Amino acid sequence: MEYQEVKQDLFTVAEDYYLAHCISADFAMGKGIAVQFNQHFDMRNKLRAAFPGYLTAWQAQGRNCDCLLQGRVFNLITKERFFHKPTYQSLQGALAIMCELCRQRQIKRLAMPLIGCGLDGLQWPQVSEIIQQVFAAAEGQILVCIK
Repeated sequence: MEYQEVKQDLFTVAEDYYLAHCISADFAMGKGIAVQFNQHFDMRNKLRAAFPGYLTAWQAQGRNCDCLLQGRVFNLITKERFFHKPTYQSLQGALAIMCELCRQRQIKRLAMPLIGCGLDGLQWPQVSEIIQQVFAAAEGQILVCIK
């Protein structure tokens, strides 16, 4: 996978890019860039409609990560509740699921912000390394948009 960091508004990338961001299993999406994803794509309502009872299932299965594709948006689920913090392990797990979904669906173009590094508090150098490791054997392009 070709990896590139650019100064660009994530929401201005070409329509053939799939977008990715981090959320919680409760689909709260009330702070950070998740608010913008909700405004642009009505993501909270779409996820709640497509995955009713998701939080209960997440808890029952003892999950710590997941990735839900809704339209052209990958929702990387890295924590149970909006007020929790993700770990590098949960982020890596969600990215691995996303990578497999990309392989299955032959998705070759991804764009994302500095995932996990805003309100979630992870450090970008480590997150960037994880992204590049997870997608090392994948085909296509990852565009990291930095405002």
